[in-house]
Amino acid sequence: HVQLVESGGGLVQPGGSLRLSCAASGFTFSNYWMYWVRQAPGKGLEWVAVINSAGMSRWYADSVEGRFTISRDNAKNTVYLGMDNLEPEDTALYYCASATGPIRPPISALSDFDSWGQGTQVTVSS
Repeated sequence: HVQLVESGGGLVQPGGSLRLSCAASGFTFSNYWMYWVRQAPGKGLEWVAVINSAGMSRWYADSVEGRFTISRDNAKNTVYLGMDNLEPEDTALYYCASATGPIRPPISALSDFDSWGQGTQVTVSS
């Protein structure tokens, strides 16, 4: 069955870095666009970044542009999110998700995507 498993979250000080990973299984990973979305406490889902199926094109939310980097390894069925210069406002539950094509913000629900994981918590605090 389809499974997306995120890892790499944790507690980090402002200005620090983290790298999230999402391991995919149960579908042809290289055919899917991969997304990272997040949900901060008391807020709705926020579209963060997307990478197309071949890994040749990437797009970012304005709030993370220049600080976050999405990448993928189709041989390992894994998508990554590198996060630098983290801010307290980046504190959220981060989900990876898949879709056969572009899903444009705003995101209303994880069910906008074909599949999604259980999330990994990122907390930015001193």
